[in-house]
Amino acid sequence: MLEVTPGALERLKTIKAFALDMDGTVYLGLRVLPGSHDFVKLCQENHIPFAMLTNNSSRSRKEYAKKLDTMGLHVGEEGVMTSGEATIRYLHRVHPGKKVYLVATPSYEQEVIEGRVNLAKGRDDADLTVLSFDTTLTFQKLVVLCDIVRDGKPYIATHPDFNCPVDGGYIPDVGSFMALIKASTGREADEIIGKPGKMMVAALCERWDLPAEKIAYVGDRLYTDIAMAESSGMLGILVLSGETKLQDLETSEHQPDLVVRGLDELVELLGAGL
Repeated sequence: MLEVTPGALERLKTIKAFALDMDGTVYLGLRVLPGSHDFVKLCQENHIPFAMLTNNSSRSRKEYAKKLDTMGLHVGEEGVMTSGEATIRYLHRVHPGKKVYLVATPSYEQEVIEGRVNLAKGRDDADLTVLSFDTTLTFQKLVVLCDIVRDGKPYIATHPDFNCPVDGGYIPDVGSFMALIKASTGREADEIIGKPGKMMVAALCERWDLPAEKIAYVGDRLYTDIAMAESSGMLGILVLSGETKLQDLETSEHQPDLVVRGLDELVELLGAGL
């Protein structure tokens, strides 16, 4: 364990909820990382709210909960936060009652409907448009979305990732779609919801009714996970179980408050303080 920010260990004792990156923190590929099961057990037994975060908005929270179930991580839907859920919360907060032209998979569209967001059928009845990671994307959907963007109506994207890693390589993600839309319309998205953006943090604070300072964010990437914690005021905990090595801190502009080898060491710290 390395305490980068003086007083970070003492602050850890005041934390009321935990948000975690998934790949590289909780699991790596299909392998559950050491400490993940113990972390879930510790939080559940001590009634500490937690959520595993993903920018992928092609799947619903229910689907992610099922995936984690197969890994022995029984967290339920309340243990998952996607950029999709954060977008639903944003729409209710910033565009309440407005009709949304949604570009999405059937799975995410159903989650949006269950989230009581009014959906538009097309350009004529749309107040704004939302672009999510639609793996069922069609040319006609793009045409309608671009028309709405050209009309000057609010244009929201669920997250900024350019590519999504899959078995055997990568597939284009929302960031790539946004580049196409900008080339066609000349407009950037008015708001990008997912991490490392502030709207993802706002969704966590709203869900738990907590200020960001009482939430710890645990992740393995300095430029996304720790950058988001740093900019929002969350306690940033870097795990060395994924992408980042300890020596990377020497050249990074983003610095965590604490560094641990993985969730197993974080569980040890939390167990000692509870």
